[in-house]
Amino acid sequence: MSNSGSKNRDYPDILAGSLMIGLGALGLWAGRDLTFGSAAMMGAGYLPDVICGLLIAIGAFVLMKAVGKAYEPIGETNVKPLIILVAAIGGFAVMAETLGFVIATIWLLVIGSLADQESRWKEIVISSVVLTAFGALVFIYGLGVQMPILPF
Repeated sequence: MSNSGSKNRDYPDILAGSLMIGLGALGLWAGRDLTFGSAAMMGAGYLPDVICGLLIAIGAFVLMKAVGKAYEPIGETNVKPLIILVAAIGGFAVMAETLGFVIATIWLLVIGSLADQESRWKEIVISSVVLTAFGALVFIYGLGVQMPILPF
């Protein structure tokens, strides 16, 4: 018994391509009043327009590939790493203003590393210290991001 017609379409990829095209078009529409400029003299709309154009192009490519192929199931998915990463990023966003960059970044890196089952605590501690110090130097001191470094 063979599947025919739209029963075996790759709907997830069709949806993904359509979503990318829609988001790119929405971005172009939202930035329609910004000046584009040129590569030598970029206007405020240059980067958003280029990124939205690339998003539309990638979406069109995904959509064209999806229309021509049959659906392939991807098997079981593990949502635990996704939940952990959302908690890590959300925690950073909530903590950054009140507890400061250092604590929020350590939260992000330690909790985020729990999404990988092969993480080792020694590596987590070393990378958290190095990345937090580097991030503070670059973002807080170098770029002047207005965020407290510590809560006190």
